[in-house]
Amino acid sequence: MEEELIKQRLKKLEELRKLNINPYAHFFGKKNNSNEILEEFKSLKNDERTKQIVSIAGRVIALREMGKASFGHIQDAKGKIQFYIREDEVGERAYKIFKLTDIGDFVGIKGYVFKTKTGEVTIRAKEYDFLTKGLRPLPEKWHGLKDVEIRYRKRYLDLVMNPEVKKVFEVRSKVIDFIRDYLKERDFVEVETPMLQTIYGGASAQPFKTHLNALNIDLFLSISPELYLKRLITGGFERVFTICKNFRNEGIDRQHNPEFTMLEFYYAYQNYEDLIRMTEDLFSRLIKEIVGSKKVKYQDKVLDFTTPFKRITFRDLILKESGIDINKTKDFKSLKEAIKSKNLKNVQINNCKHYGDLLDELYKRVCRPKIVQPTLLTHYPVEMIALAKRNEKDPTKINTFQLIVDGAEIVKAYDELNDPIDQKERLLEQQRLLQEGAEGAMPLDEDFIYALEVGMPPTAGYGLGIDRLTMLLTNSPSIRDVILFPFMKPEKEDK
Repeated sequence: MEEELIKQRLKKLEELRKLNINPYAHFFGKKNNSNEILEEFKSLKNDERTKQIVSIAGRVIALREMGKASFGHIQDAKGKIQFYIREDEVGERAYKIFKLTDIGDFVGIKGYVFKTKTGEVTIRAKEYDFLTKGLRPLPEKWHGLKDVEIRYRKRYLDLVMNPEVKKVFEVRSKVIDFIRDYLKERDFVEVETPMLQTIYGGASAQPFKTHLNALNIDLFLSISPELYLKRLITGGFERVFTICKNFRNEGIDRQHNPEFTMLEFYYAYQNYEDLIRMTEDLFSRLIKEIVGSKKVKYQDKVLDFTTPFKRITFRDLILKESGIDINKTKDFKSLKEAIKSKNLKNVQINNCKHYGDLLDELYKRVCRPKIVQPTLLTHYPVEMIALAKRNEKDPTKINTFQLIVDGAEIVKAYDELNDPIDQKERLLEQQRLLQEGAEGAMPLDEDFIYALEVGMPPTAGYGLGIDRLTMLLTNSPSIRDVILFPFMKPEKEDK
């Protein structure tokens, strides 16, 4: 069926060329958008016309041919609007071109505005220009719209057939703009860090590996910009940020995509308590700007971002949800035995290589899903984040917090470890774990240690997941809904 429709469109393509019409035009002087016209002329009375000429262009999404006078709708970036075309007004040649138009083609129309007897604001064509021939028919409305696989894999079809999807990505853009402006107003400098790195680091994640032919060396895609941003703090910047892609070779699910977008900033002479206050201020302002309220409807819940956010320590959360006191189970063996004794069946401990692994598994399986309302989770054990500074009163914990919302980690921040001796020892331990098979451990970055030896001032660092935040603000159930081109498995070849 589709092949036959394509043949018909190819035939019309040739007929357009015979009329000396370029079916892939170079230019059209579009001056108006659909929503502007609809808003400006909504007060017209039925059957009333104006003398004002408008110029609009877009994709044809509906046609009702009625002999020598026809109706249609075109869709542009702002919405859709009806047009009316008559052969005796545009001329025989232009109307013949119109008759070669299919749904999905792009056209340009110049004409005046009127309101039909049924009350629809409409453009009455005086000129009709053909701009682009679509060779493939658009999906049938009630089939193509709902196939999630097609929507993610062919986002261009999703945007054509579901124009409301565009609003999600407009919100995403507003979120990024707001955050960027918020930081620049506070004298942060936006910088860029390498995506290709000889040594990866800055997070507990398995990297993607690639090869540079020019130097015949292996490289890694960045899992985090952290170590480079800290080098800039060492070099004299005091407030830096980047909004960048990270690449992590890990699982794919509702909250994870191998390629995702993060904000990271580093703020000299501040600590994690300063960043908690900054987080509450940023989120209050951002959510009010985007949603218009401090309460956000997400799926079947109402999330209340009224400040101050609830706080709980990592130790208290684990104790509350599992009955295990990590202050009494301070090594791999004792914690593993405690998990077994609680018969926590969904905790997968067999693949855990070290104490931090066990803590992370216990937390993510048992505790994090229980957090719904915005909550600041503080003072992780030191084994969980190798780059964070120890707490002054309890050196087994670190000065850190995460903002958890509906079981998802939205923000991670901590006091940055700037003691080069402690940092080297902890990265050497990470390297040992990596060699023993802990895939999320980090290698030792000697140049980063060198930078710390030069001297980095007291600094607080911050990471925010743009994708997950956008999910919350657009009521999107999956991270794939807020990434224009999410990763998809290759389609099976048609043999």
